[in-house]
Order: sequence, then structure tokens, then C-alpha cells
Amino acid sequence: MNEQPTPIVEITGLTKIYGSGVAEVTALDAVDLRVPEGQFITVMGPSGCGKSTLLNLLGGLDSPTGGTISIDGQALGDLPDDRLTELRRRRIGFVFQFFNLIPVLTAVENASLPLRLDGVKDAEERAVAWLERVGLGDRLHNRPDQLSGGQQQRVAVARALSTEPALVLADEPTGNLDSRSASEIGELLSQVSTEWGRSVLMVTHDPRIASYAQRLVLMRDGRVVDDVELDGSHDGPRQALERAGLL
Repeated sequence: MNEQPTPIVEITGLTKIYGSGVAEVTALDAVDLRVPEGQFITVMGPSGCGKSTLLNLLGGLDSPTGGTISIDGQALGDLPDDRLTELRRRRIGFVFQFFNLIPVLTAVENASLPLRLDGVKDAEERAVAWLERVGLGDRLHNRPDQLSGGQQQRVAVARALSTEPALVLADEPTGNLDSRSASEIGELLSQVSTEWGRSVLMVTHDPRIASYAQRLVLMRDGRVVDDVELDGSHDGPRQALERAGLL
């Protein structure tokens, strides 16, 4: 019998409720999810289905009402604040829709920032290595305003990877890009998982970008309604959305 890959993320019964009484809103309702090492998973669903809440909880940016989250073998609910901050800084990389680069810093300064804040001596060398991997070896000393949107997002990906995280969380990473740049970032995130062995969990509204993932998790009303393997076909996510009644 084949062993299951080691899960980088294991979620059991995850629930998040905001407000109380008549104002109570259940954002997540008993969600279970496993993210194996090196797998690229995309999460889709209508607005308000719980996608962003899920990412916030996984990133340690919010606390659940119920259930458990383990990342890299560590239960987030058992960690004191300083250990949670350390885990978030060293084992989780974040990629955002609007890049979140510091305008006055160069590409290498932005990519090395998490390492420099952590006191890593070879921060710049490590950042350069990741920028070269994501195809920006000739843009190391350019500021964000000297880079295209796609290039800025590549800097953000290099920054996320510079700490050698186990997990990369990407929140609508192509939402601010043109179609060609979006496809390039989709391909890059696929490379992050298949070639560089990081687990990637991406939220997107774009079925075409979702097709770069290996697995698609569909959500509605705070619940997972389907979890399907993808075959690389650009039509796969759209067909899954149609079957689930989400298109």
C-alpha cells in the first residue's frame, strides 16, 4: 500500500464565525483539507464563500472559532505568539494581488527584506539566487516603478521564496495583471511546486490560471463542495465549476 505524501497543511473541522446573534456570519463551516508537500492547489468559489478567510487562518493572521490547523507538523493553536510569528516568517511565504513591494527599494532589496529583518548574513546572495530563478537576473537593481506588473509579481514570488518556506499562500496573484503576465505567473507558481518542491495554495477567480494547479478545491457558503485533480487542461477548472453549479 502506497504511503500518502506528508501533508504540509492539515486542516480538520475548521470553522470561523464572525459576529453573534442575528449578526452572526459563518465564514467557514467545518472545513477539512490536506495539502501534501510540493502540491499546487487552487481554491475557487463565489465572493463570500470563505476563500480569503481560509488564507487568513492558514497564514496565522486570524484565529479560528473551531477546528485545527497544522502547518509543517505544528498546530497553530498550540503556539504562543512569538512561535507563531516565527513560523509565519520562516515557513510561510505570501504573494498578494498588489505585489506589496516597497517603492524606494530595488528588486534585490525587496526580495531580501524578510531575510535582512531576520538578521540573515547572506540575505542579498540568497535573494539574488531566487531572482535569477524567477527570470529577473537582469533586473536586480531596478525599483518597482521600473518594472512591469508581471516583473513586480516575480519579485514578490522571489521574496516569498527567499526564506525557503514550506508553504506559499497566493491571494489572487494574477488579479492585477494582463492576460500574458497572468499566464507567466501561473506557470511560475507551477514551477514553484513541481521543480522547487514548495506547497502552493492559491486563491483565484480565473479558471484559466487555476488550470496551472494540480488540484482544484471548490467552495460555497463556507464549505468545500468539491476537490478534484486537474490534468493541465485549460478547460478543467471551468468544467468543474459548471458541474458544481458555480458558473
